[in-house]
Amino acid sequence: MKNVPLVHKTSKLQNKTLVFDFEGTLLRSTSLFPYFMLVSFEASGILRSLVLFLSYPLVWLVGEYQLGLKIMVFITFFGIKKDTFRIGTAVLPKFYLEDVGWEGFEAVMCCERKVASSKLPRIMVEGFLKDYLGVEAIIARDIKSFNGYFLGLFEKHKPTTSYDVKVLLTSKDNSIGIVGSHIEYIDQKLFPHYKKACFMLRSDERRNWRLLPRECYPKPLVFHDGRLAFKPTLISSLIMFMWLPLGLFLGIFRVIFGVSLPFNVSAPILAFSGTRSTVSWPQSSFYSTENQNHQKNMLYVCNHRTLLDPLYISHTINKPLSTVTYSLSRVMEIISPIRTTRLTRDKDRDRKSMDKMLSEGNLVVCPEGTTCREPYLLRFSPLFAELTDDIVPVAVDVKVSMFYGNTASGQKWLDAFFHYMNPNPVYIVKILERLPTSQTCQEGGKSGVEVANFVQNEIGKSLGFGCTNLTRKDKYMILAGNEGVLITAK
Repeated sequence: MKNVPLVHKTSKLQNKTLVFDFEGTLLRSTSLFPYFMLVSFEASGILRSLVLFLSYPLVWLVGEYQLGLKIMVFITFFGIKKDTFRIGTAVLPKFYLEDVGWEGFEAVMCCERKVASSKLPRIMVEGFLKDYLGVEAIIARDIKSFNGYFLGLFEKHKPTTSYDVKVLLTSKDNSIGIVGSHIEYIDQKLFPHYKKACFMLRSDERRNWRLLPRECYPKPLVFHDGRLAFKPTLISSLIMFMWLPLGLFLGIFRVIFGVSLPFNVSAPILAFSGTRSTVSWPQSSFYSTENQNHQKNMLYVCNHRTLLDPLYISHTINKPLSTVTYSLSRVMEIISPIRTTRLTRDKDRDRKSMDKMLSEGNLVVCPEGTTCREPYLLRFSPLFAELTDDIVPVAVDVKVSMFYGNTASGQKWLDAFFHYMNPNPVYIVKILERLPTSQTCQEGGKSGVEVANFVQNEIGKSLGFGCTNLTRKDKYMILAGNEGVLITAK
């Protein structure tokens, strides 16, 4: 049987209401375990995720979509605080999108109005289905809570009592239903409203679906949170737990001996322990001679991938640098081998601080104001452009396989440790051509915003990243529900 969409997008279908099974219609994989593992690890850490992993033989024995589902829900959610749970919107959408099949996606997007059914708890799927697929109503079960904490038990499921679902399915537009092999959680009383029902391919055939290309995502995936950089299937979870003892040792070893020591000493240590760095320089001869004719030192402007960016740039140019930060933890300030100064978000005070630091030596700044994991650049603050015309753009990228070395809602003081816990983390640093005088504020007559946009575009072209107008505030509001202002730091 060919892997082709079962429903084609036509004008006749755009005004219909589509009812579909989320897991059976969209996702290529057949197991729900990885999504519960993500929630367990991100919400509670290693211990709970290890308990979930060890319980999987029992889950498999009793059936993952039956009693096993209730076991995974209980282990994953029991005792988790309800009000601060944002994993369904901040972490899971990335992994859902990477598991969506092209054939199922085309079938679902053929209709403008959509109702989704899911076997996963509502809190795990609602954000993704509404934000990325435009689903108007969701048939899924809620989890009981007491005193603000989840109990890990399903509420009694009564989909026919949902007003929005009833309104959509009893309308006169002749609804269409696409269902997979698991339809037990959709109340059978809803089916008389269907004009037509289509059944998707069997679960074993869904594995052969094509991956949904990033350029076809319903909206760009710019922000996501969480520490895990891979989908924790049963096998990959086993590999992670086997790696953790060595990874923890390597993380501590690399931070102590790699970050805290001078570069000529730390470089071979980091390389010997498995880290890699890729460095490229421009063709001009500007960097072969020091900028002796300028009163001020060089200002290096880079995009922001992890808090280690300034350190790697300092190692690359083999010169001491200073840097400015917004929310660097006290722990990282103490062990940082380069000078750091906190900014206050008061433009005048920050300009004076940066100008003073620049007059004392070379300075590196990250005008995005926060890290971004995906191939996008956030809007550059123009403050740096007003300081000097001696600006050198620097493009930075990071490749990791197991853990992300940055977080929006987690413990920031662990960022460097998580980065160095990866088996072979790769840092890519590209020193670009110094900014031409025609594109500067003082000599070129450009505004700070024009200079910032120019530098953003140059770095974006060098890395192949897209440029956005999103800001630090946007990121933290989406991922953490706050403006990302650090009140107290460890």
